[in-house]
Amino acid sequence: MAQTALDQHGVFPPEPQADKKIPLILKVYGFLCMADGIFTVFSVLVFGLLLLFALQTDPSAIIVGTDPTLPVILLVISLVTTFGNAIGLIVFGRSLLKNRRRHAARWSYALIATTLVQIILRIMLDGVSTSLIPDTIQLVILLTLSVTVDPSLRHERHLERTARDLSDREAARIGMLGRDLKGEGYIQLNFFNLFWVFVVCCVLGLIIETIYHMVIVEPGVYQDRAGMLFGPFSPIYGFGAVLMTVALNRFYRSNPVIIFVVSAIIGGLFEAAVSWFMQTGFGAVAWDYSGSTIFGLFPDPVAVLFGGRTSTLFMCMWGALGFVWIKLCLPWLLKLINIIPWKLRYSFTALCTVLMVVNGVMTLQALDCWFERLSGVAGTTPVEQFYAEHFDNDYMEHRFESMTITPEDSGRIDGGTASDTAATA
Repeated sequence: MAQTALDQHGVFPPEPQADKKIPLILKVYGFLCMADGIFTVFSVLVFGLLLLFALQTDPSAIIVGTDPTLPVILLVISLVTTFGNAIGLIVFGRSLLKNRRRHAARWSYALIATTLVQIILRIMLDGVSTSLIPDTIQLVILLTLSVTVDPSLRHERHLERTARDLSDREAARIGMLGRDLKGEGYIQLNFFNLFWVFVVCCVLGLIIETIYHMVIVEPGVYQDRAGMLFGPFSPIYGFGAVLMTVALNRFYRSNPVIIFVVSAIIGGLFEAAVSWFMQTGFGAVAWDYSGSTIFGLFPDPVAVLFGGRTSTLFMCMWGALGFVWIKLCLPWLLKLINIIPWKLRYSFTALCTVLMVVNGVMTLQALDCWFERLSGVAGTTPVEQFYAEHFDNDYMEHRFESMTITPEDSGRIDGGTASDTAATA
């Protein structure tokens, strides 16, 4: 039976002591974090000085592929992020050694953010490789410590979770589950709601894009527009819907023009960012609006500004979708959420989350192996051989019909070099 926020006498249990001594194993981990941070700071400074010296003396010494600018920029950003992460590790480790639990918990949040950025940058520079393992392990440890290292914070979360469960049960009884009962927004911005926003919009976005392609782009021609290895999902619409839901949740009663403009800006910038990440990390181009025009009279300034990664038309589509989403679709989605039985909602969501994460990881791995095959890099690891056998080039071309892989356009250190070598051979 779940523990409630009140004891048998109707009072709150005593709050755990925040200054309780940290276990020895966590102090050892704190010492290792400090050592890792100090070593990384020293290494980054030395490497940065060597890189600066190489740029000044012989810029051609660090040319990679056909366009040296992008890899160098990504490398510099990665060095800056690594340096910041190292400083955070030093402060975080010192907090653990000094028994400052709350301070350590707060620093763990900053380290989670910098670690995620590091993982994204490593994918853009090296692809999906074993270099991601240390950062992934660090991310898992930090996520665990962020919710366990401070007992007072854990106690507060337990009380909040218990109160939220009671509120959710009452909301489910009256058919208001998922609504923000405080009136600060339309829905509660919790993981449960946002996950199903993501899933539903992945499917709806794929349906809309497929119909648009069949009716407008190539009338009568069906093209698989899926963005994941399995299932009818287009994640750009899922993530875009999550971003717009978070941004527009407080503005659901605002002027329609404001909702349209905010949705258009968020959607356009997000579309451009995803396009840049895919091309930089995998040499993948899934859409290109470089030749777009305004009413056929003059070049589309938005497409020109963003290098064809988004356009005025699609920003307007994002704006319209955002308005329709926040005004019409969210109420429908909440009704759909309320259909999920109370006793199954968390376990079912957890299962679907695991399946979606596996799908996402396998999609990135499949794209990475596809990239390496087209780059002329022989697949020797068991993972590469698995994807070469089950998801070969023909399969990937059929699954991602709208996507093209051009290794020489990527920002990866191995992509340009490998493609150049393959072309020479």
